[in-house]
Amino acid sequence: MQFLQDYLSIFIVSFTVALSGAMMPGPLLAGVVYESSQRGVKAGPLMILGHGLGEIGIMAGIFFGITHFVEAPLVLQIISIAGAFIMVYFGVNILRSIPELSLNFETEKTKSTNLVLKGLTLSVANPYWSIWWLTIGMGLLLSSKSKGVLAIIVFFLGHIMADLSWYSIVSSAIARGRKFISLKLYKAITALLGIFLIFLGLYFMKQSFHINLNPGN
Repeated sequence: MQFLQDYLSIFIVSFTVALSGAMMPGPLLAGVVYESSQRGVKAGPLMILGHGLGEIGIMAGIFFGITHFVEAPLVLQIISIAGAFIMVYFGVNILRSIPELSLNFETEKTKSTNLVLKGLTLSVANPYWSIWWLTIGMGLLLSSKSKGVLAIIVFFLGHIMADLSWYSIVSSAIARGRKFISLKLYKAITALLGIFLIFLGLYFMKQSFHINLNPGN
């Protein structure tokens, strides 16, 4: 039963970390809000499909392209420390942004395009998305990799389910023209996610200093 607990833990961590990022305003959220107001409930899930395709691509690049390089103990430690630091940084920024959070999402009206392609484009064009995957995402992915291919699949499912859940709710609410969550509750959930990111970052930072830099000894 231990392996089931490991997979459940990977799923929960992946889901929660991804949700903390998904709930913060950004290009993808703005795009989903606008397209949902124009094209209905389907906008959120279809744009997240494009977003997910981008994430499969960057995960494959991390896993197959540089996996041997990052398996070097020193490199792994540097990546882990960097990912942990940025996780704490993102968590602090989330907490600092809470007073300015609003449910009145503003979007720039743009020409209607293929929703899957738009989700992919908005994700890839966002520099913070790449930074997240090359630091926090890479650290979590490498941690899951140590438990096998199935663990990586569970990690991805947790991550994409968080995105799909949040953006489907947003899309449904916007399409129906009503608020689905109070501002107070939105801020409370965001605060909890920010605190979770900080504690998780501190935990990974602590663990990174226990990496054996001389595995042959």
